[in-house]
Amino acid sequence: MNQNLSSYRIFYAVANAGNISKAAKELYISQPAISKSIQKLEECVGCLLFSRSSRGVVLTEEGKLLYEHVREAFDTLTLGEEKLKRSIELGIGHLKIGVSTTLCKYLLLPYLKEFIQKYPHISISIACQSTNETLRLLEEGKIDIGLIGKPESLKNIHFDFLAEIEDIFVATKDYIRNLRTRSITRNQLLSNSTLMMLDSNNMTRRYIDNYLQEHQIQVKDSIDISNMDLLIDFAKIGVGVACVIKNFVKNDLANGTLIEIPVGHPIPKREVGFAYRMNGKASTSLAEFIAFYKRRR
Repeated sequence: MNQNLSSYRIFYAVANAGNISKAAKELYISQPAISKSIQKLEECVGCLLFSRSSRGVVLTEEGKLLYEHVREAFDTLTLGEEKLKRSIELGIGHLKIGVSTTLCKYLLLPYLKEFIQKYPHISISIACQSTNETLRLLEEGKIDIGLIGKPESLKNIHFDFLAEIEDIFVATKDYIRNLRTRSITRNQLLSNSTLMMLDSNNMTRRYIDNYLQEHQIQVKDSIDISNMDLLIDFAKIGVGVACVIKNFVKNDLANGTLIEIPVGHPIPKREVGFAYRMNGKASTSLAEFIAFYKRRR
């Protein structure tokens, strides 16, 4: 398109009015400016678009052909403006959230349930992956916000604290009893059990590995498991000792399905919260979600 949109708007107004004077009043533009714009457009397309007479102007055959396309274009723009206005009035939008499967189930879902009830016109997309992957997607602008465990470095990322989580080791009564029948003491339970943990790409796993190394706890046998729910399920059937988040097994601990294994040095609690880019302009949907969870905390 060799002409800017204003030239076609003038052409469209003149064609509808059939008179340059009327079009000038509608557009609040002088008649000479309209005549000059039409002349430039005709020079650009290489043909006359209007037949002029003392009574006004009439589209030529070439002008009628161009007019049909211009009319469709302006109808589409008008429709787009109306839809945009309606979406703003109704709060229609799209929010992309990154979160691990575990945090999604135990922490995010309660927030989402209430948020969707309050903002039903905002659609939600969930990308489930590790905290490290969520941070990468945030930096690349592929998601709007993430629910993550707080990393050591937060370059260009704003972090809003949501809750503390505590990692513990759990097993069934029978599994612990079997270990003790082999004269394994309390301090030796972790070293002599089958220790089940999240896989090595997970930030939680790295945190636990650092804890084990710091306190010189040697693990003889271990199993990597992809998510927290499976860790809990495997622990319940007596496969071994699972490293889990205490908040997520509180019912199992309360009813005795799982037993917390005491350790000499408690694992320091960690922070989880919502994170988003500091240097990005927040969409209306993101701004609504941020305001929502800050009110709810």
